[in-house]
Amino acid sequence: MLRELARQAGLLRPAILWDPIAPAGEPLALDADRWIYPASTIKSPLAAAALLLAARGLCRLDQRRPVREENRTLNDASSPIEPGYPASLEELCRYAVDRSDNIATNELFDRLGREVATAIVRQDLGLSATAFHRKLSGSDPLIADPQWDGEHRNSHSVRDAARLFRLIAERAFPGAERLEQWLADQHWNDKLSLGLAPGDRFAHKTGDTSEVTHDGGILTTADGGRFAIVVYTEMPSTPEHNARFGTFMQLLRNEAIGDRA
Repeated sequence: MLRELARQAGLLRPAILWDPIAPAGEPLALDADRWIYPASTIKSPLAAAALLLAARGLCRLDQRRPVREENRTLNDASSPIEPGYPASLEELCRYAVDRSDNIATNELFDRLGREVATAIVRQDLGLSATAFHRKLSGSDPLIADPQWDGEHRNSHSVRDAARLFRLIAERAFPGAERLEQWLADQHWNDKLSLGLAPGDRFAHKTGDTSEVTHDGGILTTADGGRFAIVVYTEMPSTPEHNARFGTFMQLLRNEAIGDRA
């Protein structure tokens, strides 16, 4: 079903997972374990890592530190932070998620430690295919990242992304409610959001490069239904390609939910 709906919507080389949370249902998956560069979808588990580390007392969300010049890079929207600004860890998480801010994300790499962040989301959240390897760049050339091993790229599979959204919806870890609010305040709403029905709410995170375009999150329908939906594609992020996500969401809602919502 997912393959056919993706074909109708014009999604190219998609990986998809649809997971009914409430009422509970059988998940539907299409190539959900295939490696595709996650782009900015990696920011959601990175924020989750910060919340988990804070809950363990290993860092403080209110702790402020000047943003480092070497983390400056371009963003699709103007950045609310600049090098030298004393950003709190909570601000960095929020801006990384709700604005997809690359500077905030790169600061999180430094403050959390990429190996530490990888270990905690794997151990505490079961995100076995998620890893933080390289800082993000808003354009070519890529920013200098001396701690990168020169080989591995960030990873966050469709299956892991859907699992994280389910855990957030179920409030399964400290800070999950806060993370869902950041996702709900999403600045970028030009993909799956275009296919929502009246009364729907969608807390989500997008990812974009010249090679991929993604979207995924927690869909809450007017009658209280809750669903995790994640769609990755190997299409360049363009307005035309992104609009196809809205068509897919509309088709999927009609097929999987129908008149119930």
